Amino acid sequence: MNNHEPKVQSVRPDREVMTQQRLPYFIGISGQTVNATGLSMHLVVIPPGARAEPHIHVGYETGIYVLEGTVCTRWGPALEHEVISQAGDFLFIPPGMPHEAINLSETEPARAVVARNDPAEQDKVLPFSSGR
Repeated sequence: MNNHEPKVQSVRPDREVMTQQRLPYFIGISGQTVNATGLSMHLVVIPPGARAEPHIHVGYETGIYVLEGTVCTRWGPALEHEVISQAGDFLFIPPGMPHEAINLSETEPARAVVARNDPAEQDKVLPFSSGR
């Protein structure tokens, strides 16, 4: 069997990687790990009191399911809007939408599963400056 033949695969993230958003990710499903062609799925941890660097995702949608914690996501051209997500909530981020995530707890990490309709983990993440 060659490496590109479709097969069912299990992935257990075994190491933390720092993302361009300045948050720790645990890489799960991606083009690199399982030769996915249209999906990536990871675990993100926002440490207590931490926030992502403002950024955009170029050309793909992002779905987030919050496992633990309470997160404020600021979004928009000036990061002027916000939505609060808690454990059990789903969050949708359209392609190209400027945003940042902030863990509202000073003592507990926030954890979420992040899914994208793109197999790359970080190739199309760009920093964003709102001019604030």
